[in-house]
Amino acid sequence: MSVIAQRLSRIKPSPTIAVTSKARELKAAGRDVIGLGAGEPDFDTPDHIKEAAIQAIRRGETKYTAVDGTPALKQAICDKFRRDNGLDYEPEQVSVGTGGKQVLYNALMATLNPGDEVIIPAPFWVSYPDMTLLAEGVPVAVPCSQNHGFKLRAEDLERAITRKTRWLILNSPSNPTGAAYSWDEMKALTDVLKKHPQVWVMTDDMYEKLVYDGFEFCTPAQVEPELYARTLTVNGVSKAFAMTGWRIGYAAGPVELIKAMAVIQSQSTTNPSSISQAAAVAALNGPQDFLAERNEAFRQRRDLVVARLDRCPGLTCTKPEGAFYVYPSCAGTIGKTAPDGSKIRSDEDFATKLLEAEGVAVVQGAAFGLSPYFRISYATSTEALEEACTRIERFCRALR
Repeated sequence: MSVIAQRLSRIKPSPTIAVTSKARELKAAGRDVIGLGAGEPDFDTPDHIKEAAIQAIRRGETKYTAVDGTPALKQAICDKFRRDNGLDYEPEQVSVGTGGKQVLYNALMATLNPGDEVIIPAPFWVSYPDMTLLAEGVPVAVPCSQNHGFKLRAEDLERAITRKTRWLILNSPSNPTGAAYSWDEMKALTDVLKKHPQVWVMTDDMYEKLVYDGFEFCTPAQVEPELYARTLTVNGVSKAFAMTGWRIGYAAGPVELIKAMAVIQSQSTTNPSSISQAAAVAALNGPQDFLAERNEAFRQRRDLVVARLDRCPGLTCTKPEGAFYVYPSCAGTIGKTAPDGSKIRSDEDFATKLLEAEGVAVVQGAAFGLSPYFRISYATSTEALEEACTRIERFCRALR
């Protein structure tokens, strides 16, 4: 009899982490590999944030903190929501976790009973369905086509809701597509949710600051105040502030839910790093001027990658509103033969053969719940992106 619990049979390791690990292994073995799988800014954490962490260490702030966040960080989060989103929260409505992933996991563990359904627009971040399964819920994927900008439509949301629906998870801008909901698009969804009081909204706003071409970000509780009492607004410092390794995510919502999440956290990790929390205070309260410069660099990279991919036979690429991903279709390559003589039968085959033939690591669309696509992260240097696109084009032209 295996020592491994049956619940683990419901889930799989993160495909994005697997691709990144494979690329590192090949590099270590001497292969020339360009990794476009990691969802991580290539910029460094700003100096004022690093300095705040150093000063916290020198002050001796190296002890346990409150389970779900220091008073200083919770206040900074309240100030951020008020300043950026027009949302009023008190510190007791705020939860801080070891990354946004823990916050999402805590919320699902604290609220789902066996058989409860969670609506997840597809393509989706790879962890949403697996976290739902671990919490004994049922992930309900709703395909969102490229023709509709990879966004959930009101009529599709209405059809997906049942008496068992507990949550809708919304991620805008999206990982993996970069798609972001305008105010009107979000309002159409919130109008549906108003009619279904049993459905709560978990909104993953991690890429809020990474939007381009004048796009204006909005979040559900901001668009529809009637949903405030059943919305968990999730965010963090990892993407905009280039703090992925610091592991700080946060959320705000109803006090009852926040307290339940704290119970889960108290019996798992307890508090996030005290040093990382001090750094996050500096990130939220400090200067934000560096964001515009970095966003412009991301926008230029996005435009470069979209233009270059559209030159590749068999690929088409939608220009996204935000984040640092593109999600091109490889439908035109399915059925063709790779240089090694094997058939391309899926987006996973495409990604595998691209890595083997040209040393470019991307993540197959099947991992995100919508095929035949693949995800590219353009959070890397322009030079690396230029070379990667050259190799992708060469690979596509070699298919027969």
